Amino acid sequence: MSLLIQLGDQLIPTLDDLRPRNSKVLVRVDFNSPVNDSGMLMDDSRIRAHLQTVRELVDEGNSVVLMSHQGRPGGRDFVSLSQHAKVLSRYLGVEVKFIEDVMGPYARQSIRSLGQGEVAMLENVRFASEELVESPPRQQANTFLVRYLSPLFNYYVNDAFATAHRSQPSVVGFPLVLPSAAGRLMESEVRALAKVLDRSLGPKVFVLGGAKVADTLKVIENLVRNRLADRILTGGLVGELFAVAKGVMLSIQSMEALERSGALALLPRARRILMSGAPIEVPMDYRVMAGGEVREEPLGRVSGLIMDIGSGTVEVYSSMIEDAGLTVIRGPMGVVELPQFREGTMAVLRAAMEGKGYTVIGGGHVAALSGLEPGASNSRVHVSTGAAAFLAFLSGEGLPALEALSQSAKGVRA
Repeated sequence: MSLLIQLGDQLIPTLDDLRPRNSKVLVRVDFNSPVNDSGMLMDDSRIRAHLQTVRELVDEGNSVVLMSHQGRPGGRDFVSLSQHAKVLSRYLGVEVKFIEDVMGPYARQSIRSLGQGEVAMLENVRFASEELVESPPRQQANTFLVRYLSPLFNYYVNDAFATAHRSQPSVVGFPLVLPSAAGRLMESEVRALAKVLDRSLGPKVFVLGGAKVADTLKVIENLVRNRLADRILTGGLVGELFAVAKGVMLSIQSMEALERSGALALLPRARRILMSGAPIEVPMDYRVMAGGEVREEPLGRVSGLIMDIGSGTVEVYSSMIEDAGLTVIRGPMGVVELPQFREGTMAVLRAAMEGKGYTVIGGGHVAALSGLEPGASNSRVHVSTGAAAFLAFLSGEGLPALEALSQSAKGVRA
């Protein structure tokens, strides 16, 4: 029986469809993690997020080879994956052999010699220049990376949702030449995305904040166009822009902050969204910084620099979220880098996680404040591991990784 996940017009295969056993499996993971000035890992949560997929494949007697990137050429975080392999070994309880090569003779020989139940980690895939170029899947299937490595494997598994918006060889090339499926982490992400499209879940409340105003406007336009949102609750610079679009004058400091961010240039676009009938709510009050003092001020009489939503807004937003069938949160309500201005975002998170509906947290600052691990997923809450991929999906953009897996399920080959 097929267990393909329906996502719009795509059918995404999972490990339950592939059922690899005693085989060689190439797994694309996302171990890309923050490092310090010495190039040492500062956080291993992304490595831990893939443990379920790797353990399941090992338990079935498969030889598992992991492929990931780390940073970009020229960046401080563009380092080897040798330490990532050691961290994974510690959590997995199995030695993860580090292969100091990506696709050369040493890498290929190491893969051939890997025994059943053994795990290996290839070197940073971005050491191969082909991985830095984005092209359609058919072109990527013809790269040296795919042509050299694919004959060594029986299956390909993509467990790296954070790279799903990239059309790179390691992401979209292998599904067109090997039987492929989503790993368990990718599967949980896809199931969460499917809930966003599920019209039987309602009401749907989207909580959109932060400082990436242009990106968020694109999300709102897609939600309105496809009638996916019953309410859109705004905060951060996004909320301030929509307040101005509704004709409310903010303080001089706040208007200057909008100007500096480039958000005011988007005012005509925000007004068009409002005129389209978008169900957008703006804060009714704010926590502001004025003369070195923090105080609450109502919308329309703001005199200080806006730093967070106020208590009245928290109460109203929380009541809307508590009754939602689905709540999607992307972007904070205030300047969460400063602890005294996190309450609005924390209150929204509490309302969502304690409410009766399902909650999807779209990565970034909000995910960090949730107290949950990246990739955490249960019957009530999902925390995305890919803020950029999640944003692309909410914006109505296709995710090349999922399209490639869908094509693989249909038997499409390069």
